[in-house]
Amino acid sequence: MAEQIAIRSLNVSKPIEVEHQGKTVRTGIFKMPVKETLHLSTVNFIGDEQADLRFHGGPDKAVCVYPFERYSYWEERFGITLDFGAFGENLTTEGMLEEEIRIGDRFRLGEAVVQVSQPRQPCFKLGVKHGLPELQLEIQQTGYTGYYFRVLREGEVRPDDPLELIDRHPAGVTLAFANRIMHVDKEDADGIRRLLAVEELSANWRETLTARLSRLIGE
Repeated sequence: MAEQIAIRSLNVSKPIEVEHQGKTVRTGIFKMPVKETLHLSTVNFIGDEQADLRFHGGPDKAVCVYPFERYSYWEERFGITLDFGAFGENLTTEGMLEEEIRIGDRFRLGEAVVQVSQPRQPCFKLGVKHGLPELQLEIQQTGYTGYYFRVLREGEVRPDDPLELIDRHPAGVTLAFANRIMHVDKEDADGIRRLLAVEELSANWRETLTARLSRLIGE
C-alpha cells in the first residue's frame, strides 16, 4: 500500500425522505461531491449527517470510505453508471482495498488524523438508492464493503488532500478477514478471538462478536 492514497471525491449530504415499499424512509445516503474545505469533527464532516444514528454515524463510524476500484465491478454487474458518492461514502479513495487495510491503521487526512475501526455493513438503503434490492446482500457477499474511520484528531480537510499513512496496525487483521469472520465463517471461534484481540475494533462489532463467541463456546 502506498504511503499516500488519492481521494477521488469528498462527499456529504443532509438526510432526505424517499418512498420505499409504500413507506417514507429518511436517509443520508445520497452523498454529493463538494469542492470546498470541510471541518472533520469526531462524529462527521460539517455539512454531513446520518439519518438513523442507531446504525450509522457516531465516533466509531464518523467517516465512511469506499474504494473507487470497486465502482467498475458494480457498473459491469448491473449495467449502470455510478457517480462519486454512489455508495453513500464520504471519501471515494483510490489505492485502499479491503484486502490491504487493517483495523487500527492510522492516516493523516488534511489536518485530521483518522483510524480504521470496522468494515462497512451495507444497509438496505443502498438498494433503495439504486433501485437494486439485491445490492445490499451482494456487497456483503463479495466483501466489497468499504469501511469506517474514527477521528483521533479533528481538523480541516480539503477535497484534494491525500490520505497519508501514519502507521499500520501490528496485529495485521485486514478488513477482508473481518468481513469473512462476520459474514461467512461465522463459527470460526479462533478468528473471532483474533478480531476481538484488536483493541481498535469498533464497539458495535465487538459487542456482536463477543455475543457470538459466547454462544459458540457455550458460556
